[in-house]
Amino acid sequence: MAQTIANPLATDSTKDARALSARFRKRHAHEFELDIDLVASPGFTIVFGASGAGKTTLLDSIAGLATPEGGSISVGSRAFFDHASHLNLPVAQRNVGYVFQELALFPHLTVEGNIGYGLDRLPPAKRVQDITAIWPGEISGGERQRVALARSLVTDPCILLLDEPLAALDAPTKARILDDLRRWNEAHRIPILYVTHSRDEVFALGERVTVLERGRVLAQGTPHEVMGAPYQETVAQLAGFENILDAVVLASHEDRGTMTCRLEGTSVELETPLVRAEPGELLRIGIRAGDILLATQRPEGLSARNVLQGRITSLIRRDVISVAYVNMGVELEVHLTLAARDALQLAQGREVWLVVKTHSCHLMSA
Repeated sequence: MAQTIANPLATDSTKDARALSARFRKRHAHEFELDIDLVASPGFTIVFGASGAGKTTLLDSIAGLATPEGGSISVGSRAFFDHASHLNLPVAQRNVGYVFQELALFPHLTVEGNIGYGLDRLPPAKRVQDITAIWPGEISGGERQRVALARSLVTDPCILLLDEPLAALDAPTKARILDDLRRWNEAHRIPILYVTHSRDEVFALGERVTVLERGRVLAQGTPHEVMGAPYQETVAQLAGFENILDAVVLASHEDRGTMTCRLEGTSVELETPLVRAEPGELLRIGIRAGDILLATQRPEGLSARNVLQGRITSLIRRDVISVAYVNMGVELEVHLTLAARDALQLAQGREVWLVVKTHSCHLMSA
């Protein structure tokens, strides 16, 4: 049976009593206007998008550091901003935890001083002890990110905003802090908006993903829904589909659950999963570079339906990955290990065959 290309903006109609509701307009750097319609329930909502999409402006508007031109922002029953009633709570009254990219720690204060900054009564001092107990190991060991996070959490915020807090960390430290955040989230369950460019962090933390493009919500859903089967080309690029190809539907094969599509401007045909599309209709096909196999002889006896002949136009090393660009009428990017490159004796100009499984072809609207 043909599947329908899903609506990327489909959301759960239920709303938690502690959820963030952000529906507002805000000019962004005189280039475009944010037009946000977002509901974020307790737990992690990853905010994903290209640079300049409006992610930080979204967080600043929720925190009160930027003032929208219209709309409303609330967490649960507590209104932060409402243009119609001229309500705009000051930053200090919103009880928002915010960790900036720059971290903004006070160098003249100790770890405990930074964490306890802004707490002016004795009971919160115990909260400093409680929050430091959450983090395993030595919090004073130079991990500025842990201190910045702890300082945001010690005030018991009603919402937590994280603007790429782990971008500069090595993988082991990042993994430890992600574990800390998951544990804290399980205990407190408040809305957490987490801005990142990292696909690994999307799948490691995200219960929901919101994709922004030029100030508008482009897609929402679980990481698998949004990143695994993207609907628009922009989401596909963010989700790591290095190859996005224009194609026209040639035929549907209901009995096999597949379609035949021809890549525009070529005679190359691909077998793809079956979706509701008519012959002659234009689609885009997204293929991850790591989902393509290379062979130096035409392979036989494969379950994969797409075996395509091409020639390597360039071969470069990217860290521990070898990136091959292969021309087969259109150019495809292929990722393989250095060991595979050497074993196959790949080089520029070499003839190769590309092997692509049917279900590695992700279909999007053109």
